[in-house]
Amino acid sequence: MTEAHADGRVRGYSARSTLPLRTELARQFKRRRTQLALGFLALLPVILAIAFAVGGSDADSNTGGLIELGTRSGVNFTVFALFVSVGFLLIVVVSLFFGDAVASEASWSSLKYLLAIPVPRTRLLAQKAVVSAILSALAIVVLVGVSLLLGTIFYGTGSLVSPFGDSLPYATALGRLGIGVAFIAINMLWVAGLALALSVSTDAPLGAVGGTVMVSILVQILDQITALGSLRNVLPGHYSTSWTSVLSPTLQWDDLLVGAFSSVAYATVFGLLAWRRFATKDITS
Repeated sequence: MTEAHADGRVRGYSARSTLPLRTELARQFKRRRTQLALGFLALLPVILAIAFAVGGSDADSNTGGLIELGTRSGVNFTVFALFVSVGFLLIVVVSLFFGDAVASEASWSSLKYLLAIPVPRTRLLAQKAVVSAILSALAIVVLVGVSLLLGTIFYGTGSLVSPFGDSLPYATALGRLGIGVAFIAINMLWVAGLALALSVSTDAPLGAVGGTVMVSILVQILDQITALGSLRNVLPGHYSTSWTSVLSPTLQWDDLLVGAFSSVAYATVFGLLAWRRFATKDITS
């Protein structure tokens, strides 16, 4: 018979030992969606390299164009891979990891059993968010790492050349690329927060993921409407392209810092909404 304390707690039970991070991370790595998402991001640079090779003659004729610049060096190839991924693909991947975090447990009817172990709701949400953040960061690292490795092998260690004709030595460009990637990761926080908020609000993972992607598309459309003027500055993701400022010889921090602050602020608001919703939600699945 299980011993219990006078207040009803099971003897030996510790809330901090429930749902270990290592266990949850291993569990998520075994899921097909995780393997497919990371696999596709690793495959994308290969597809781009093949596309460059097949269209080599066209790329050479467009001197100064984006595609031609992508083959100038390994860093240029990596920048091109990021440029075509940040606006949509990475948003989908981050939305997938965070939007699926809690909603998938509800869709499998396993959420109520996790809470009955009992895993405290705050801890469950925190562990899910941390694991999703690790997977999202790994996704970005995989894309950048494979792109840089493949690009360096195929296109060498030449200088980073921007569309404006500026250039940076390979070593300096690597440091700038690191700053750009860090900003991209931070800028994805608002997407992560929104996806998590939707994940605790529905039992349909596709709804949470799709809802986040649709909001991001809507935000990008609104950001293109110049009639909104300075109102566009408060849109989440308005500074998503600011990472390209690292390509200039003189690094401008203004938009990077403002964009990072904006994303963190939105992520905090969405995160609090997710916690509040999950803490008070009646779990039936």
